[in-house]
Amino acid sequence: MSVSLKPVEDQVIVITGATSGIGLTTAHRAARRGAKLVLAARDREALERVALDIREQGGDAVHVVADVADGEAVEQIANAAIRSWGHLDSWVNNAGVSIYARLEDTPMEDHRRLFETNYWGVVNGSLVAAKHLRRHGGAIINIGSVLSDRAIPIQGAYSATKHAVKGFTNALRMELEMDDVPVSVTLIKPGSIDTMYEEHAKNLLPEGAATLPPPVYDPELVARAILHAAEHPVRDLIVGGGGKLISMSETWAPRLTDYMMERSMRRMQTDRRRRRSFDDSLHAPSHDGQESLGHHDYVRRTSLYTEAQLHPWTTTALLAGLGAAAWLAFGRSSGQDGGTRGSMQRPRRRYIEEYPDLEEGEIGHNAKPAGIAAREGHVVFPE
Repeated sequence: MSVSLKPVEDQVIVITGATSGIGLTTAHRAARRGAKLVLAARDREALERVALDIREQGGDAVHVVADVADGEAVEQIANAAIRSWGHLDSWVNNAGVSIYARLEDTPMEDHRRLFETNYWGVVNGSLVAAKHLRRHGGAIINIGSVLSDRAIPIQGAYSATKHAVKGFTNALRMELEMDDVPVSVTLIKPGSIDTMYEEHAKNLLPEGAATLPPPVYDPELVARAILHAAEHPVRDLIVGGGGKLISMSETWAPRLTDYMMERSMRRMQTDRRRRRSFDDSLHAPSHDGQESLGHHDYVRRTSLYTEAQLHPWTTTALLAGLGAAAWLAFGRSSGQDGGTRGSMQRPRRRYIEEYPDLEEGEIGHNAKPAGIAAREGHVVFPE
């Protein structure tokens, strides 16, 4: 069954983890486009501020205080959408957190809590959304990571949760397609994004603040990818060319990548210029309300790779046009060469007409016969 999705401005969209980072950026962007929003997070105060800010700017939003690890709380998110607008169209499972630590140094309660949020939160949201969307169709959009494809040291527990999210998302997509349910299921895989990610992560490293390996991208790029998936059925989207390289490294050179990451990732995930934060969001919300952290030296505002995914036909046409231009340029260059060769054929035909007693083989393609050249005072080089 084909899946037909509404324009964003005609949709009711649920966003979890809506009080900071990618969730907050997506909420603002969707509200500006006219979507009706159901915002969910654990931090009541921050959530009320975000919803009020959107409404004051002309948007339409309700909020639900919910921990996505709690299945009953997630049901209440869906109920808020039905109560407010009678239906929902897209569900964005964005809530998530990380741990910076070696796996052996991570307490088991932290391992479990990380899975409760990052994995079970996605499971709860996806299954509730699928139950409601079966009737009239829509989109389930799960936020994974490039670490869904490639694990890294120091964030091993986070990598494990995102691998689990990828497996669940791909299986859910196939099962819904088997039942001919008109629901699109998309996995968004961001690279390093300038959000509150490091500030919210639990940091058990002994030195410095947590940070992200470069290149780091603007959360607006992820928000655009999410809203694209809300309108266009797409299997998955990687945000950032740097993230694509990480994913490719697992496919083409896994052992070499292991070697390189073992020697660089500890340093690339630690910022010794800043003090380590002890106020994380793993077990309870900390400070929310910001889209980005603002501590990175350079944040990429654009990504050609992401643009190519969001506009595949335009990209194909552009590449085809560039290929045609190159072919024409090459052909024109070849034609000029051909004209030169052709112009060198004209003296040859003249010599045949003027000296009919010469054998055909005595007259080269690009030079006068030796006897004629000598008589005319020219030097002849063999072909």
